[in-house]
Amino acid sequence: MIDLPSLRGFRTLVTGHTGFKGSWLCSWLKQDGAEVAGLALAPEPNGQPNLFEAANVGKGMRSSLGDIRAFELVEREFQEFQPEVVFHLAAQPLVRRSYRDPLTTFSTNVMGTAHVLEAARRCGSVRAIVCVTTDKVYDDKEWVWGYREDDPLGGADPYSASKAAAEIVAGSYRRALLPLDDHRIALATARGGNVVGGGDWSEDRLVPDIVRFINAGEPIVLRNPRAIRPWQHVLELLAGYLTLAHRLLNDPAQASDAWNFGPGPDNEVDVEHLARSFAQAYGDSRARIEVVPSPLKESHSLKLDIAKSKMLLGWRPRLDFARTIGLTAEWYRGFHREGLPASDLLSQQIEVFREYAG
Repeated sequence: MIDLPSLRGFRTLVTGHTGFKGSWLCSWLKQDGAEVAGLALAPEPNGQPNLFEAANVGKGMRSSLGDIRAFELVEREFQEFQPEVVFHLAAQPLVRRSYRDPLTTFSTNVMGTAHVLEAARRCGSVRAIVCVTTDKVYDDKEWVWGYREDDPLGGADPYSASKAAAEIVAGSYRRALLPLDDHRIALATARGGNVVGGGDWSEDRLVPDIVRFINAGEPIVLRNPRAIRPWQHVLELLAGYLTLAHRLLNDPAQASDAWNFGPGPDNEVDVEHLARSFAQAYGDSRARIEVVPSPLKESHSLKLDIAKSKMLLGWRPRLDFARTIGLTAEWYRGFHREGLPASDLLSQQIEVFREYAG
């Protein structure tokens, strides 16, 4: 194991900084002393809180609002900020929405990724890019074992297919285009999924839906209670991104590749078990559960083989299932029931995670 890496002093650009993971990442980077900029759409006005605004994440960083589907805007942001490190998180990240709006999903996740990578290539300051995709990039065979980085890519639904295509775009830049510039930029893709953590209020995501049901005094509705997923706290995944960025800066030849980041086997539980565990940790152990099956195809079991990241990057998951759910429930309870500031909850849990990781 290596210590948690630092990007202190590096000019760091985060696309998708107004989203759930982007807000946590920017908070971590600022707390660590990086010079941070973000480019993303404005948070959606859907009647729900959003972490970026609730925690005032934009304070102390450069925050630009715009669509990565507009190349001129993306290139201008790169040229003005001159980043050294880029985390590309901006995406249409919701599977069910991808069925309703496949064109936006493909244009954002595929061409948006190409725009970010080309803008970085034309910007002389960039040294390292972490391009974030998902565990759903693999051609799902319903295997009982984890997918490895060299397994075939695929994806039946528009979201999964678009992220697999983004992997191919990134691979083309890494193998064909960046070498034309003498490998000045080190580029890697990071695959993770089923992330939980405080401050996610997205539609059609399990934990945010559970919180909404409990807060409204309604039964918890599950679509696929027997589906097994590898549940991972957002800070675990961000530690993987930061470890990878640090290695891209210091050992680009080895790090420029695809990498899986997932939890330990203890965190691979079914949806109903997670729902009951979260409800108990949140303080509502008597919450009722109802099953309303979805007509959309979902995998029964999907997990990643993380041996490569553990062996070659020195990264490993630190939080077991109880701590993962405990931290998540503690964040929502603190915000919704105790009235604690979202920014304080972010800072406190980042420090708690550092203690776990130390």
